[in-house]
Amino acid sequence: MFLQEDLKKALEVLRQGGVILYPTDTVWGIGCDATNPEAVKRIFGIKQREDVKNMLVLIENPNMLNSYVKEVPEVAWQLIEVADKPLTIIYPGAKNLASNLIGSDGSAGIRVTTEPFTEQLIQRFRRPIVSTSANLSGKSTPQNFDEIGEEIKSAVDYVVLYRQDERTRNSPSSILKLGTGGEISIIRS
Repeated sequence: MFLQEDLKKALEVLRQGGVILYPTDTVWGIGCDATNPEAVKRIFGIKQREDVKNMLVLIENPNMLNSYVKEVPEVAWQLIEVADKPLTIIYPGAKNLASNLIGSDGSAGIRVTTEPFTEQLIQRFRRPIVSTSANLSGKSTPQNFDEIGEEIKSAVDYVVLYRQDERTRNSPSSILKLGTGGEISIIRS
């Protein structure tokens, strides 16, 4: 019941264009509706980050990719299938996302989440959500909830309760960039 109430509140905030602080399959993230440019702009403000630095989005299953990428390179399906840890892929030809999430080259970073809360949240929301680490720009990435600064916690509209008591030290995802011809660049391993 506790988890369901948490999901319901987070979903309500997302639907209203708000910003949440939530657990992901990597580090805690600041998130919003990835199709809402005003909500995305607000996250840039919370992080005190230039809006030329891109943020990634989370989807709950690989089939959602076709809605947000013009043409998913064949190699992407293979990479997703064999990934043994969280993998963000920067795809060329992003579509149907907030314009301030799409890079100047038309790309966007997308990760299929495996975290149960986030999967359910995105499934119910029926849209991708932004995921960016819960820290001010230039500061170190918090490894668990206790390391998140008050300036972040107080700036969001809802702080998810689920998994706040975990002390596991998590790491950000690996990041690969795919070219239009299927070439792969390692951004962060």
